[in-house]
Amino acid sequence: MNIILLGPPGAGKGTQASFLVEDRGMIQLSTGDMLREAKSSGTEMGQRVAEVMARGELVTDEIVIGLIEEKLNSAAGNGFIFDGFPRTLAQADALGALLEKTGQTLDHVIELQVDDEILVDRIVGRAEAAAAAGQPVRADDNAESLKFRLMEYYKKTSPLIGYYYAKGDLKAVDGLGEIDTVRADIAKILG
Repeated sequence: MNIILLGPPGAGKGTQASFLVEDRGMIQLSTGDMLREAKSSGTEMGQRVAEVMARGELVTDEIVIGLIEEKLNSAAGNGFIFDGFPRTLAQADALGALLEKTGQTLDHVIELQVDDEILVDRIVGRAEAAAAAGQPVRADDNAESLKFRLMEYYKKTSPLIGYYYAKGDLKAVDGLGEIDTVRADIAKILG
């Protein structure tokens, strides 16, 4: 089973993906993790990633798709969770073509729906509580940065919601519910 988790930054995609890894033995494909792993791998693809990142440029869709293809061909598990990919319609088309090429399917696209204001308040509050307790806090977990990240998400990624809805693949859950409730809602969708 292959799934995509969609939702704005802070919606809980990574948390829910980790539950799916734990509960179902799925493999989480987080583009950020894959890029960091590739950069230090010493492979030809890894060298390309390292060079692009050293120049301060964004890694191309071609490279990201290449990394995903390597994972699809080499990793054994009970399916893949695409976390943070695709981010654009072009990437969605490329992923569809790649899955077809590797004889796989996309089984579910799950949108973690959130209210932006509540999300920002929750993340900023959590960051403030962590800072007060002397715990590490992401530098961009502040209202201004979060609002910018949300705007980028809506400009680039939210068209995927309509794209996958039109294909009949999209299901939605309340991403602001209790973590275990969201986990149960996703489990119901996946069957």
